[in-house]
Amino acid sequence: MVKVTVCGAAGGIGQPLSLLLKQSPYVSHLSLYDIVNTPGVAADLSHINTKSKVTGHVGAAQLEEAIKDADVVVIPAGVPRKPGMTRDDLFKINAGIVRDLATAAAKFAPKAFMCIISNPVNSTVPIVAEVFKQHNVYDPRRIFGVTTLDIVRASTFVSELIGTDPVSLRVPVVGGHSGVTILPLLSQVPGTEKLSKEQIEKVTYRIQFGGDEVVKAKDGAGSATLSMAYAGARFALNIIEAAATGKRGVVECTYIDLNADKSGAESVKSLAGDLEYFSVPVELGPNGVQKILPIGEINEYERELFSKAAPELKTNIEKGSNFIAEGGPKL
Repeated sequence: MVKVTVCGAAGGIGQPLSLLLKQSPYVSHLSLYDIVNTPGVAADLSHINTKSKVTGHVGAAQLEEAIKDADVVVIPAGVPRKPGMTRDDLFKINAGIVRDLATAAAKFAPKAFMCIISNPVNSTVPIVAEVFKQHNVYDPRRIFGVTTLDIVRASTFVSELIGTDPVSLRVPVVGGHSGVTILPLLSQVPGTEKLSKEQIEKVTYRIQFGGDEVVKAKDGAGSATLSMAYAGARFALNIIEAAATGKRGVVECTYIDLNADKSGAESVKSLAGDLEYFSVPVELGPNGVQKILPIGEINEYERELFSKAAPELKTNIEKGSNFIAEGGPKL
């Protein structure tokens, strides 16, 4: 029996994400929360002939009911990017939304696996962590920044170049989840040795800034919602499967506090340095982070990418932590 709460369930990511989660045989209760329209979304999804019951909850007064005793909390809530906006531009709005949802989770579902989609992930994950610390319920093994869309994009874009199946192609992507902090390790992917330096540089840039491609194509009508919903559902369902069924060998790259596995974190220190949060390959298990896996060998070009990423990632992390420490404005 698994209760999954989606916070922001009526939005552009939340609706297709909830649809994908409704299909899982492991989800017994799909709890949908948003500030508007969730009863309609819940009624619509409840007609689908799968096992989970669906409930809709609207507004702050119903947040406790929505989130209480959840096993998994997925947070895509927030405003979408518009043309010309970076993920960092979203910070002032989305930081307060994520803080308030994290506060409810810390009070009413402190053992839940927290899957943070709301941008900028590099900053919102530290916000959730600091809120949980304030409530003395922090477990770094259970709080995840969902960077799966970077892996999904990388698999798609690289497969187009080397002529392989994008479903089976796994491209490790580490670092963070915005622009130059996204570090695809193409040197670890068989077949990429055939690519020219120019091709490597172009596809790396496309992976890093794929979100801009979608924002531009939608021409002011939104950002990456459908692909993000797919990626978010993939990550959440992997967590559910690893935790609920005990399935072993479930591995995803995800943005976490490296204290989740201090011994495993030693293997990434040469790249992560003194950064507290970093997206790394993680084996998932009953308690969330079972083990941080080694990043492996990287080439000189990838080291150059990290040297550009590190300062921005450090600033992003500090911005999220400081938002809570300084008592960010209430919504």
